[in-house]
Amino acid sequence: MNGILDGKVVIVTGGGQGVGKAIAEGLAAEGAKVVVNDIGVTLTGEAENASVAEEVAGAIRARGGEAVSSTESIVDWDAAQSIVQSAVDQFGRVDMVVNNAGILRDAIFHRMEPDQFRAVLEVHLFGSFNISRAAAPHFKAQQAGSLVHMTSTAGLIGNFGQANYMAAKMGIVGLSRAIAMDMQRFNVRSNCIAPFAWSRMVGSIPTETEADRDRVAKLKRMTPEKITPLVAFLGSDAAAEISGQIFSVRNNEVYLFNQPRPIRTLHSGSGWTAKALAEILPGALKTSLTPLERSADVISWDPV
Repeated sequence: MNGILDGKVVIVTGGGQGVGKAIAEGLAAEGAKVVVNDIGVTLTGEAENASVAEEVAGAIRARGGEAVSSTESIVDWDAAQSIVQSAVDQFGRVDMVVNNAGILRDAIFHRMEPDQFRAVLEVHLFGSFNISRAAAPHFKAQQAGSLVHMTSTAGLIGNFGQANYMAAKMGIVGLSRAIAMDMQRFNVRSNCIAPFAWSRMVGSIPTETEADRDRVAKLKRMTPEKITPLVAFLGSDAAAEISGQIFSVRNNEVYLFNQPRPIRTLHSGSGWTAKALAEILPGALKTSLTPLERSADVISWDPV
């Protein structure tokens, strides 16, 4: 092989299905040795097919690559340690972690149950922490490493009925930024990708209106395989200077998202009272307030 990841060892969580499967297979095609981690559950987290990870690993091996499977849960701290250790035991090191695993438990906020909120955060946010933290000592020791976390425009911009998912995906942005800052001294990089692709995770989008049906039709044209090149690049030595960033892939487009910074200020030499703010703030900041838009409202043009 002569790929951008030749010789590197990669862990892909949720690697047995959908976007994760495409990433695992794509990184292997770029020369990576892959640990395919997937417990084989449905979109909502129920047990379904525990063999999906081995099926993907087997397909990689059949094409001449190197891969092993893992069916341990990233939600469990000890299991996360074991997943990382399996990479080290099988391949001698670990160079990259792709935090892709996730579930959905959608509900409008006033009907969302605590267990629905907790379950989604446990997989997306706590799972990403567990695997990243398990890999951190190895990255520190070898003075190199890359983490790629899957966030979502549902969190970055917004969506209906996904308070748990939005909270988790925005939490991942903060986690990634913290890792990038804390581990910069060890040449460890951490970045986020908000992927657009037709997969199980977006297959639950309602299609009750003509606009929703049109949106889904456009999404179906965006295959998971389109995401892999950016993931591979971020894990390669060519991305050595890129960390703490938020990217997106939408068919043939790659976006770089901005991050929160002050955009307007109000100053009062004598300080503020609530009454003074009520008189001045609404008019002064009205044109700069972020509207309550969904992802589809902001990124509304057809995929390129």
